[in-house]
Amino acid sequence: MQPANNELDFIIGRHPAVEALKSEQEINKVFLQESLTSDAIKEIVQLAKKRRLVISSVPKNKLDQMTNRQNHQGIVLAVAAFQYAEIDDLFDNASKRGEEPFFLILDELEDPHNLGSILRTADAAGVHGIIIPKRRAVGLTSVVAKTSTGAIEHVPVARVTNLVQTAKQLQQRGVWLFGTDMNGTDYRRWDAKGAVALVIGNEGKGISALLKKTVDEMLTIPMVGHVQSLNASVAASLLIYQGFNSRNPLK
Repeated sequence: MQPANNELDFIIGRHPAVEALKSEQEINKVFLQESLTSDAIKEIVQLAKKRRLVISSVPKNKLDQMTNRQNHQGIVLAVAAFQYAEIDDLFDNASKRGEEPFFLILDELEDPHNLGSILRTADAAGVHGIIIPKRRAVGLTSVVAKTSTGAIEHVPVARVTNLVQTAKQLQQRGVWLFGTDMNGTDYRRWDAKGAVALVIGNEGKGISALLKKTVDEMLTIPMVGHVQSLNASVAASLLIYQGFNSRNPLK
C-alpha cells in the first residue's frame, strides 16, 4: 500500500466513523460533540475504547470549524491520509474471493461526491477495485469518505501515473476493457463474465481520446427523454449493476 500523502485527514459522520473504527484504518484521535448520547455515539465510544484511542469531547462549533461546516453528525475522526492500493492488490482481492476481476477505471473524475457514490455502488456490487489517475482527478478525501458511507474502507483504490499504460497492462493480464460512449453496444447486452474493467469518463469530457482507443468495446445507455446525459455516478451505477447482473444471473 502507498500513502496518499503525509498529512492528516478527517472522517466525518456516524456511519463512516463506525466503518473506519471497525477497519484497520489508522486513527489518531476521536472528536465527539459534547452532550450527545445516542446509541450510534455509544457504539463509536465503545469501538474507540476497544482500540484505546484518545476521545475528546468538544463543542459543536469546534467540529464545524474542523469540517468546514459539513454535516458531521457530532463525530469526527482525525486519521492518517487514506491509503492507496497497488494494482496487484486489486487482483489479489478478486483472487481471495475466488472470482474473476471486476475493476473500475475512472478517467479524470473531478467531483468528490461522484467518487464517493461510485465507491458505495462498487462495494454493494462486489467490484474488486478502482483505478484513478494521479493528476487532474479527485483523490481519496474526507468528502469522498463521507459520501461513500464507509465503502472507502472496503474497496481498494489504486492511483496510477498513466491510465493508458495501466489499461494496456490490464489487457496483457487478460482483462477486457469496456468504455462508455454515446455510440456503442446497448449496455443491457453487456456480458461482464470473465475478467473485466469498466471505464468511466470525466463528468464533462467523457473518456480521453487515447484511452478510448485502448478500450475493447464501447457501451451506451439508451435515453429517450429530453436530457441526453446522466450524472457520472448515476451512469456508473447502471453499468456496474449490469455487470453484476450478468456475473450473478438469477436462477
